[in-house]
Amino acid sequence: MVESYSKNANHNMRRPVVKEEIVEFMRTRQAQQTGFLKELEEFAQRENIPIIPQETAAFFRLLMQTLQPKQILEIGTAIGFSALLMAENSPQSQITTIDRNQEMIDLAKENFAKFDSRKQIELLEGEALDILPTLPDDSYDFVFMDSAKSKYIVFLPEVLKKVKVGGLIILDDVFQGGDMAKDIMEVRRGQRTIYKGLQRLFQATLNNPDLTASLVSMSDGLLLLRKNSETLALNIEES
Repeated sequence: MVESYSKNANHNMRRPVVKEEIVEFMRTRQAQQTGFLKELEEFAQRENIPIIPQETAAFFRLLMQTLQPKQILEIGTAIGFSALLMAENSPQSQITTIDRNQEMIDLAKENFAKFDSRKQIELLEGEALDILPTLPDDSYDFVFMDSAKSKYIVFLPEVLKKVKVGGLIILDDVFQGGDMAKDIMEVRRGQRTIYKGLQRLFQATLNNPDLTASLVSMSDGLLLLRKNSETLALNIEES
Protein backbone atom coordinates (compact mmCIF):
# COMPACT_ATOMS: atom_id res chain seq x y z
CA MET A 1 0.00 0.00 0.00
CA VAL A 2 1.08 3.60 -0.52
CA GLU A 3 -0.40 4.23 2.92
CA SER A 4 1.45 2.73 5.85
CA TYR A 5 -0.29 -0.33 7.25
CA SER A 6 -1.22 -1.13 10.78
CA LYS A 7 -2.87 -4.03 12.53
CA ASN A 8 -6.21 -2.43 11.64
CA ALA A 9 -5.27 -1.61 8.08
CA ASN A 10 -7.35 -4.31 6.46
CA HIS A 11 -10.63 -3.44 8.15
CA ASN A 12 -12.18 -2.89 4.71
CA MET A 13 -11.51 -6.53 3.87
CA ARG A 14 -13.68 -7.54 6.81
CA ARG A 15 -16.60 -5.28 5.99
CA PRO A 16 -17.66 -6.07 2.43
CA VAL A 17 -20.77 -4.33 1.14
CA VAL A 18 -22.05 -7.57 -0.37
CA LYS A 19 -24.00 -9.96 1.90
CA GLU A 20 -21.62 -12.03 3.98
CA GLU A 21 -23.04 -15.34 2.79
CA ILE A 22 -22.52 -14.32 -0.85
CA VAL A 23 -18.94 -13.26 -0.09
CA GLU A 24 -18.34 -16.62 1.56
CA PHE A 25 -19.84 -18.39 -1.46
CA MET A 26 -17.56 -16.47 -3.86
CA ARG A 27 -14.48 -17.07 -1.73
CA THR A 28 -15.05 -20.80 -1.30
CA ARG A 29 -16.51 -21.80 -4.69
CA GLN A 30 -14.17 -19.94 -7.05
CA ALA A 31 -10.68 -21.21 -7.84
CA GLN A 32 -8.29 -20.65 -4.95
CA GLN A 33 -4.74 -19.39 -5.15
CA THR A 34 -2.05 -22.04 -5.49
CA GLY A 35 1.72 -22.12 -5.14
CA PHE A 36 3.53 -18.95 -4.18
CA LEU A 37 0.41 -16.78 -4.55
CA LYS A 38 -1.28 -18.89 -1.88
CA GLU A 39 1.80 -18.46 0.33
CA LEU A 40 1.67 -14.68 -0.10
CA GLU A 41 -2.07 -14.58 0.56
CA GLU A 42 -1.64 -16.54 3.79
CA PHE A 43 1.28 -14.33 4.86
CA ALA A 44 -0.81 -11.20 4.29
CA GLN A 45 -3.69 -12.65 6.31
CA ARG A 46 -1.38 -13.57 9.20
CA GLU A 47 0.25 -10.15 9.25
CA ASN A 48 -2.97 -8.18 8.63
CA ILE A 49 -1.56 -6.63 5.45
CA PRO A 50 -4.32 -5.59 3.04
CA ILE A 51 -4.22 -7.29 -0.35
CA ILE A 52 -7.02 -7.87 -2.82
CA PRO A 53 -9.44 -10.55 -1.52
CA GLN A 54 -10.14 -13.83 -3.28
CA GLU A 55 -13.15 -12.65 -5.27
CA THR A 56 -11.24 -9.65 -6.63
CA ALA A 57 -8.27 -11.90 -7.43
CA ALA A 58 -10.60 -14.17 -9.44
CA PHE A 59 -11.89 -11.11 -11.32
CA PHE A 60 -8.31 -10.00 -12.07
CA ARG A 61 -7.38 -13.46 -13.36
CA LEU A 62 -10.25 -13.23 -15.84
CA LEU A 63 -9.36 -9.66 -16.87
CA MET A 64 -5.67 -10.42 -17.38
CA GLN A 65 -6.26 -13.59 -19.37
CA THR A 66 -8.86 -11.83 -21.54
CA LEU A 67 -7.25 -8.42 -22.05
CA GLN A 68 -3.58 -9.50 -22.05
CA PRO A 69 -2.43 -5.89 -21.49
CA LYS A 70 1.08 -5.05 -22.68
CA GLN A 71 1.81 -2.29 -20.17
CA ILE A 72 0.34 -2.22 -16.65
CA LEU A 73 0.66 0.53 -14.05
CA GLU A 74 -0.07 -0.11 -10.37
CA ILE A 75 -0.21 2.47 -7.59
CA GLY A 76 0.13 0.73 -4.23
CA THR A 77 2.40 -2.33 -4.29
CA ALA A 78 2.03 -3.65 -0.72
CA ILE A 79 3.81 -7.02 -0.63
CA GLY A 80 3.56 -7.42 -4.42
CA PHE A 81 0.66 -9.88 -4.43
CA SER A 82 -1.52 -8.16 -7.04
CA ALA A 83 1.46 -7.38 -9.32
CA LEU A 84 2.55 -11.02 -9.22
CA LEU A 85 -1.03 -12.20 -9.79
CA MET A 86 -1.26 -9.99 -12.88
CA ALA A 87 2.14 -11.14 -14.12
CA GLU A 88 1.19 -14.81 -13.74
CA ASN A 89 -2.00 -14.36 -15.77
CA SER A 90 -0.62 -12.02 -18.42
CA PRO A 91 2.86 -13.31 -19.20
CA GLN A 92 3.56 -10.74 -21.96
CA SER A 93 2.83 -7.78 -19.67
CA GLN A 94 5.37 -5.34 -18.32
CA ILE A 95 4.25 -4.03 -14.92
CA THR A 96 5.33 -0.79 -13.26
CA THR A 97 4.31 -0.59 -9.60
CA ILE A 98 4.73 2.36 -7.23
CA ASP A 99 4.95 2.45 -3.43
CA ARG A 100 6.37 4.76 -0.77
CA ASN A 101 6.16 2.58 2.36
CA GLN A 102 9.65 1.25 3.07
CA GLU A 103 8.43 -1.79 4.98
CA MET A 104 6.18 -2.79 2.09
CA ILE A 105 8.89 -2.02 -0.46
CA ASP A 106 11.33 -4.35 1.31
CA LEU A 107 8.78 -7.18 1.38
CA ALA A 108 7.80 -6.61 -2.26
CA LYS A 109 11.43 -6.61 -3.42
CA GLU A 110 11.99 -9.92 -1.68
CA ASN A 111 8.88 -11.42 -3.27
CA PHE A 112 9.70 -10.12 -6.74
CA ALA A 113 13.24 -11.49 -6.50
CA LYS A 114 11.84 -14.93 -5.66
CA PHE A 115 8.69 -15.14 -7.76
CA ASP A 116 8.89 -12.73 -10.73
CA SER A 117 10.45 -15.43 -12.88
CA ARG A 118 10.01 -13.56 -16.21
CA LYS A 119 11.27 -10.25 -14.79
CA GLN A 120 8.03 -8.50 -15.71
CA ILE A 121 7.79 -6.16 -12.72
CA GLU A 122 9.57 -2.86 -12.06
CA LEU A 123 9.12 -1.34 -8.58
CA LEU A 124 9.45 2.43 -8.31
CA GLU A 125 9.99 3.81 -4.81
CA GLY A 126 8.55 7.14 -3.73
CA GLU A 127 5.51 9.37 -3.84
CA ALA A 128 3.12 8.62 -6.70
CA LEU A 129 2.66 12.33 -7.46
CA ASP A 130 6.42 12.69 -7.93
CA ILE A 131 6.82 9.55 -10.03
CA LEU A 132 3.76 9.71 -12.29
CA PRO A 133 4.93 12.79 -14.29
CA THR A 134 8.17 10.96 -15.15
CA LEU A 135 6.33 8.07 -16.83
CA PRO A 136 5.55 8.13 -20.56
CA ASP A 137 2.15 9.44 -21.66
CA ASP A 138 -0.34 7.28 -23.57
CA SER A 139 1.56 4.11 -22.67
CA TYR A 140 -0.52 1.95 -20.33
CA ASP A 141 -3.36 -0.38 -21.25
CA PHE A 142 -4.34 -1.16 -17.66
CA VAL A 143 -4.00 0.68 -14.34
CA PHE A 144 -4.75 -0.62 -10.86
CA MET A 145 -5.01 1.95 -8.07
CA ASP A 146 -4.98 0.55 -4.53
CA SER A 147 -3.51 3.32 -2.42
CA ALA A 148 -4.69 6.20 -0.23
CA LYS A 149 -8.39 6.48 -1.10
CA SER A 150 -8.55 10.23 -0.48
CA LYS A 151 -5.74 10.65 -3.04
CA TYR A 152 -7.43 8.82 -5.92
CA ILE A 153 -8.90 12.07 -7.21
CA VAL A 154 -5.50 13.75 -6.83
CA PHE A 155 -3.68 11.01 -8.76
CA LEU A 156 -6.33 10.51 -11.46
CA PRO A 157 -5.60 13.51 -13.75
CA GLU A 158 -1.97 12.41 -14.05
CA VAL A 159 -2.93 8.74 -14.40
CA LEU A 160 -5.30 9.57 -17.27
CA LYS A 161 -2.41 11.13 -19.20
CA LYS A 162 -0.52 7.85 -18.96
CA VAL A 163 -3.36 5.62 -20.19
CA LYS A 164 -4.01 4.90 -23.85
CA VAL A 165 -7.42 5.63 -25.32
CA GLY A 166 -9.37 2.43 -24.69
CA GLY A 167 -7.31 1.68 -21.58
CA LEU A 168 -8.89 0.47 -18.35
CA ILE A 169 -8.36 1.90 -14.86
CA ILE A 170 -9.54 0.05 -11.74
CA LEU A 171 -9.73 1.79 -8.36
CA ASP A 172 -10.14 -0.43 -5.30
CA ASP A 173 -12.14 0.00 -2.06
CA VAL A 174 -14.34 2.89 -3.20
CA PHE A 175 -17.44 2.15 -1.09
CA GLN A 176 -15.77 2.48 2.33
CA GLY A 177 -17.97 -0.16 3.91
CA GLY A 178 -21.13 1.55 2.63
CA ASP A 179 -20.20 5.01 3.95
CA MET A 180 -20.34 6.48 0.44
CA ALA A 181 -24.11 6.03 0.31
CA LYS A 182 -24.56 8.07 3.52
CA ASP A 183 -24.75 11.76 4.30
CA ILE A 184 -21.39 13.07 5.50
CA MET A 185 -22.81 13.81 8.96
CA GLU A 186 -23.44 10.07 9.42
CA VAL A 187 -19.79 9.25 8.66
CA ARG A 188 -17.26 9.04 11.48
CA ARG A 189 -15.20 12.22 11.68
CA GLY A 190 -11.93 10.35 11.10
CA GLN A 191 -13.27 8.95 7.80
CA ARG A 192 -14.59 12.21 6.35
CA THR A 193 -11.44 13.16 4.40
CA ILE A 194 -11.64 9.84 2.56
CA TYR A 195 -15.41 10.31 2.10
CA LYS A 196 -14.93 13.76 0.57
CA GLY A 197 -12.15 12.58 -1.73
CA LEU A 198 -14.19 9.66 -3.01
CA GLN A 199 -17.30 11.80 -3.52
CA ARG A 200 -15.17 14.17 -5.63
CA LEU A 201 -13.91 11.14 -7.57
CA PHE A 202 -17.47 9.98 -8.29
CA GLN A 203 -18.53 13.51 -9.26
CA ALA A 204 -15.68 13.77 -11.76
CA THR A 205 -16.01 10.33 -13.34
CA LEU A 206 -19.38 8.62 -13.15
CA ASN A 207 -21.14 10.83 -15.70
CA ASN A 208 -18.11 12.07 -17.59
CA PRO A 209 -18.71 11.78 -21.38
CA ASP A 210 -14.99 11.09 -21.95
CA LEU A 211 -15.07 8.03 -19.68
CA THR A 212 -17.13 4.87 -19.48
CA ALA A 213 -17.56 4.22 -15.76
CA SER A 214 -18.90 1.22 -13.87
CA LEU A 215 -19.18 0.68 -10.12
CA VAL A 216 -18.82 -2.98 -9.23
CA SER A 217 -20.16 -4.18 -5.86
CA MET A 218 -17.34 -6.60 -5.19
CA SER A 219 -15.51 -6.65 -1.85
CA ASP A 220 -15.51 -2.97 -0.74
CA GLY A 221 -16.34 -1.70 -4.21
CA LEU A 222 -14.41 -1.27 -7.45
CA LEU A 223 -14.64 1.67 -9.84
CA LEU A 224 -13.82 0.75 -13.44
CA LEU A 225 -13.01 3.53 -15.90
CA ARG A 226 -12.38 3.28 -19.65
CA LYS A 227 -10.61 6.22 -21.25
CA ASN A 228 -12.63 7.15 -24.35
CA SER A 229 -10.96 10.33 -25.53
CA GLU A 230 -7.46 11.71 -25.94
CA THR A 231 -8.57 15.15 -24.75
CA LEU A 232 -10.30 14.37 -21.50
CA ALA A 233 -11.70 16.96 -19.13
CA LEU A 234 -12.19 16.19 -15.43
CA ASN A 235 -14.44 18.56 -13.56
CA ILE A 236 -12.96 18.23 -10.08
CA GLU A 237 -14.95 20.04 -7.41
CA GLU A 238 -13.10 21.60 -4.51
CA SER A 239 -13.58 19.70 -1.26
